[in-house]
Amino acid sequence: MLRVGAHVSVAGGVDSAVDNQREVGGNCGQIFTHSPQVWQDPNVGDGEAERFREGTAAHLDGPWVIHSSYLVNLCTPKDDLRAKSIDSMQKEVDAAAKLGIGYVNVHLGAHTGAGVERGLANAASALDELDVPEGVTVLVESDAGSGTKLGDEFEHLARVLAESEQDLEVCLDTAHAFAAGYDLWAAAGVEETVAEFDDVVGLENLACVHLNDSKHACGTNKDEHAHVGEGEIGVEGMRALLNHPDLADVPLVLETPTENGKSYEWNIARVRELRDDE
Repeated sequence: MLRVGAHVSVAGGVDSAVDNQREVGGNCGQIFTHSPQVWQDPNVGDGEAERFREGTAAHLDGPWVIHSSYLVNLCTPKDDLRAKSIDSMQKEVDAAAKLGIGYVNVHLGAHTGAGVERGLANAASALDELDVPEGVTVLVESDAGSGTKLGDEFEHLARVLAESEQDLEVCLDTAHAFAAGYDLWAAAGVEETVAEFDDVVGLENLACVHLNDSKHACGTNKDEHAHVGEGEIGVEGMRALLNHPDLADVPLVLETPTENGKSYEWNIARVRELRDDE
């Protein structure tokens, strides 16, 4: 079964995400619990949490993913930012448990001069500070890799999974991986990249794919998403990703733009069009 959805708004209450997802044709999806640009608590009320759980059970296949704040930096060597990041992540995993959401997604962040080894060690130890509720899993997301950001190499993800005491899994963002230098624009490149991911990280650890095309060329480290099949990955690459047997059952979340008269509804329909068994 194809599980595909979008990152939808929770304006008016987190329970509104269910109808917002249905309106764009999704059956799973992703949310922020608050503005990702500020330090803020999720503050999910009991009533809206119940309505969210009931609406999801009645109308969607799932899963849902909570995306953490953009301010979270697990790799940082700065004690104050590390403490804020851990506190923010703890509140997100607690909110996930309250909402019946199985995943909280997070970028590793930037080492800001501490170096790759120290940055990855910082990330693993920061994640170990979390008291993750039963039924919730933290996903570390692949990154485009600009500046000192980590997660652009599959080896970074594998290291954090190996070094952390948490039972972590991975979210692979196709636009990020492409920008980081992984070839996804043709079937052969997709096959090679999936095989490399399996060899380095393990497909058994892949819980979610952020299915985004890229406005920029492979290896540019530029993170800007495009409509499915209309970016540098293109139709052939997206079709190969959508029909790769090892990715067939992995939930897909779109973070595509709203521009040129096209939004999530168009992109979800495009995904179904490119998938052979739909």
